Amino acid sequence: MLSTCHCRTQKTLSISEGKEHRKKVLLSKSLLPFKRCKFFSLTETPEDYTIIVDEEGFLELPSSEHLSVADATWLALNVVSGGGGFSSSQPIGVTKIAKSVIAPLADQNISVFMLSTYQTDFILVRERDLPFVMHTLAAEFTILRVVNGETVAADDFGVTNGFVKPKLVQRPVIHPLSSPSNMFCVTSLDPDTLPTVATLLMDVMFYSNGVKDSVVGNEDSGHIRFFSFSLIEGYISLVMDVQTQQRFPNNLLFTSASGELWKMVRIGGQPLGFDECGIVAQISEPLAAADIPAYYISTFKFDHALVSMNSVSLE
Repeated sequence: MLSTCHCRTQKTLSISEGKEHRKKVLLSKSLLPFKRCKFFSLTETPEDYTIIVDEEGFLELPSSEHLSVADATWLALNVVSGGGGFSSSQPIGVTKIAKSVIAPLADQNISVFMLSTYQTDFILVRERDLPFVMHTLAAEFTILRVVNGETVAADDFGVTNGFVKPKLVQRPVIHPLSSPSNMFCVTSLDPDTLPTVATLLMDVMFYSNGVKDSVVGNEDSGHIRFFSFSLIEGYISLVMDVQTQQRFPNNLLFTSASGELWKMVRIGGQPLGFDECGIVAQISEPLAAADIPAYYISTFKFDHALVSMNSVSLE
């Protein structure tokens, strides 16, 4: 089977907490174009909301003083076998691509931004780094690019011209780790059922502060607010804690056959930024070596790994 990396152009942005009513208005407006986007992801953390959106959706976002946009355009790569699309049958986890994609890119000083979903894993790289990505992965992958809905070979764009191999870098572990007490679920939802939970979904996304005290508990409990919603190429993925999952109707959300729960590891004591390399590799490589399933979600300020509780205890 031929493995390929497909890449699509995206924008990464953050909405700060700001004034509560302004935040809710901006977020509501930011969701208006998502049905027209082929790539949309929103993740809530205690610090902010991180949105990853394709260029069409980005052009429709309202301007705001609370909106921060990454200073680069990113390409979202996902690895598929046989050149087909990603599957919605079972989650696979970032450990499957740790050695073949993530570690080689880190070794070549290429910064990545990760988004794991229920269906697949997306490795976002800066568009300007595509020549380095192609050179690094060419031995194992065929890299294809989606342009105007059509898939073409990335080298048709001449992006390898003038390539200069970057210097290999050391990857020391330098960021502190923390683990909130929440237990998380990685789930999916049939897009046809989205209207039936639209009100609940909006409530979970935008009014979680009010739910926190009654359902999750106070900050001293060790719980954090974390909710991720992605709608990519017609596939929906959600990451939420078990308390939030209990608010959804029974038998509506898809989970893996084993129905495992996930423990979160947060990476970084201070905002990580976008230039540092090897952060994802530092987490995913040891997990891959131990054959421990994991998901990985980068946000505007911090990174988050989800580790299956069926495989490891973090106590």
